[in-house]
Amino acid sequence: MVDEAAIVEIQNISKQFAPKLPPALKDITAKFPRGQIVGIVGPDGAGKTTLIRLMAGLLTPSGGKITIAGLDSIRDCESIRLMMGYMPQKFGLYEDLTVIENLNLFADLRGVAVEERKKTFELLLKFTNLAPFTERLARYLSGGMKQKLGLACALIKKPDLLLLDEPSVGVDPISRRELWKMVSDLLAEGITVFWSTVYLDEAQKCHSIILLNEGQLLYHGKPQELTQKMNGRVFKIVNIDGNRRKTLSNILKQPNVIDGIIQGETIRIVLKEGQSSLDSYQIEPIEPRFEDAFIDILGGGPGGESKLADRMPLVDKTIETPVVAESLTKKFGSFTAADQITFSAQRGEIFGLLGPNGAGKSTTFKMLCGLLHPTLGKAVVNQLDVQKTPTAARSHLGYMAQKFSLYGDLSVQQNLSFFSGIYNLSGTQQKEAIDELVEIFSLQPFLNTSAESLPLGYKQRLSLSCATMHRPEILFLDEPTSGVDPYMRREFWNHINGLVQKGVTVLVSTHFMDEAEYCDRIALIYRGKIIRLDTPDALKKIAHSEQNPNPTLEDAFIQLIEAYDKEHAI
Repeated sequence: MVDEAAIVEIQNISKQFAPKLPPALKDITAKFPRGQIVGIVGPDGAGKTTLIRLMAGLLTPSGGKITIAGLDSIRDCESIRLMMGYMPQKFGLYEDLTVIENLNLFADLRGVAVEERKKTFELLLKFTNLAPFTERLARYLSGGMKQKLGLACALIKKPDLLLLDEPSVGVDPISRRELWKMVSDLLAEGITVFWSTVYLDEAQKCHSIILLNEGQLLYHGKPQELTQKMNGRVFKIVNIDGNRRKTLSNILKQPNVIDGIIQGETIRIVLKEGQSSLDSYQIEPIEPRFEDAFIDILGGGPGGESKLADRMPLVDKTIETPVVAESLTKKFGSFTAADQITFSAQRGEIFGLLGPNGAGKSTTFKMLCGLLHPTLGKAVVNQLDVQKTPTAARSHLGYMAQKFSLYGDLSVQQNLSFFSGIYNLSGTQQKEAIDELVEIFSLQPFLNTSAESLPLGYKQRLSLSCATMHRPEILFLDEPTSGVDPYMRREFWNHINGLVQKGVTVLVSTHFMDEAEYCDRIALIYRGKIIRLDTPDALKKIAHSEQNPNPTLEDAFIQLIEAYDKEHAI
């Protein structure tokens, strides 16, 4: 019997893509009432996108049944599509069309009458703040603007059910908050939203969540109820004597610690159930977060070891300041993408570049790596001018670009061979380096798989392998964990922390504020300029108030951007 109060009922759903592969989903049962935001969370490859595509009628289940408002997802798929909005992971936009052309195309597809469009478009453009950009090609929109346009296209005909597959990946904190508010406002219109996400602070705000792992359902219910189970198990280590990264690595080896991350000058840890102390360290209890419960239900984090760092020799510390940006400026016509960017990074430092989409972070990275010629200024790597001696300078650095700098049509083996050749590895040296990295990152089963077909976590591993193939002393990481789940992010930062302890200098840009806490210093870039440069803890103090006694780095980020806008209002 169909539950009329539920808009979605999932009954023993399974999905098998090939006989020899493990099931993408296995015997999932759940139901969801109307007028809620439902979070779909889980590690990379857990089955989140498969579940959304099954609900959208884009896939046929191998077993079980899904009903949407009492309609069968397969038998009644045409009727369901008329009452549903769907925003896939990669926007689903046509990048060669303008904003208004995309809206018209989706209106055609959804059968919106011509006489209704003007009013509908006006409402959507106002809702998404895209009215000034109607003639801009979609390809030239920022990440946040693309997401807003994707949402507008999904809402072109008011749906009863809205499916959003990781809508905030690659989006800066300000755009993410705006997107969340926009979607939350839809609830007042009776729309039910399913929101797949790797940002667990978003999941924590959902009415209910469905947590998947390896195709199986681990939890279905309110996120607060799962988080409350972590009470008394989450602490921060204070007054750390010595290197935070080394301390974290040592702590993660202790049997009663299941998770740990750096937070500014402190370390946040989760202890095993029944544990409440840690020998030799001063700890203070703190409020648990949904992310703590997420890692706990998966059986704990990945530990603190890094075989990648183990293969890295100690870096010669003769050059104390291996990266210097001197008044770096880049203009594209009348547009200034980077304006007088000046900073230096010390040996063995993690230096962060933060800023909204389009602020100038990637442009700065590309100038420092020699991939863009600055209009003005100078980039220096290991005392080498990047413009005058680009080949020599690049031999000292590794670069991991946004969305991973891989060749999608090449296999894993071919990518490894290609990048090792670029870094002048050959013969026995090349073979040994590739074999080492294949073993470290467990790439053996994927050697003949195209890079494009890899799960996201393995794309990240392959990209990091290619960037560190030649054991560089300097590593540039441009949004290296975008779209990657918290478990994989921890694994990634184990490697980075280990490399830094060997003396590698790391420059990183990120939209994950928690991972920005790993930085020693952060430059906040906005409108092409550095508007603040300080430590994570010093930045957080800016947002401290009586109403917000424990501000996050995201709070500080947003406050500084808003203060700059107010001060420089035209």
